[in-house]
Amino acid sequence: MSDKKILLVAACALVDADGRVLLTQRPEGKKLAGLWEFPGGKVEPGETPEAALIRELAEEVGITTKEACLAPLTFASYSYDEFHLLMPLFVCRRFEGTARGLESQALKWVRPRDMRNYPMPPADEPLIPYLIDLL
Repeated sequence: MSDKKILLVAACALVDADGRVLLTQRPEGKKLAGLWEFPGGKVEPGETPEAALIRELAEEVGITTKEACLAPLTFASYSYDEFHLLMPLFVCRRFEGTARGLESQALKWVRPRDMRNYPMPPADEPLIPYLIDLL
């Protein structure tokens, strides 16, 4: 048994009309800076993963969506040195707004088969095959 804290982070594969998925680059000064990831963030106490995603997508990339538009796909369970990450990945094809980096992060719409060309945190990498199969 581990004494590591479990960190619940919700992530979203935003899919555009061309079947590309939005990746965001972790900004300088953050842990794992420079790596590419799915947008999302920590689930706050009392918050559902879906509510956290709706909030984070608005705060990080200026996208508005509804809970009914978030479909669970898979999840990552990964032990980092300081904590254990549990990260449900949702797929969202219906959203409003144009994605932009509201926290000065770079954004890129990427075809799932090309995602391995973008260095990602170790918890995110195992999610790629699910998106390749889906899209």
